[in-house]
Amino acid sequence: MSEQDTQLIKLIYDRFNARDIDGVLATLTDDVAWANGMEGGHVHGHEAVRDYWTRQWAVISPHVEPVAVRREKDDALIVEVIQKIYDLNGRPLEDQSQGLKDKTVFHIFQTKDGKIARFDISDVG
Repeated sequence: MSEQDTQLIKLIYDRFNARDIDGVLATLTDDVAWANGMEGGHVHGHEAVRDYWTRQWAVISPHVEPVAVRREKDDALIVEVIQKIYDLNGRPLEDQSQGLKDKTVFHIFQTKDGKIARFDISDVG
């Protein structure tokens, strides 16, 4: 895996956890397909990603910590992530009935010209 891949992944998670939407959007293609972890499916494009995160962060406070990264034969970047979900006061969420829960997940990134073109979430890596 290249240094550029490592830096891109580090930047995405750092900016997401800081709630810096513009910082993450700068790493995405204009027509990105981004997995909607709360409701299912994907959102498409920068404004849809911005809207999705704005809605998400109005009800929960997720924190994602990458613990391992590898590049697959199809060039996908697979990131093993520890996902923690908190309420808006920073306490662990008691009732996790929506799609996001405390668990280890795998984030799958497809890149194009050094930016993220597609993001998916999987329970298996």
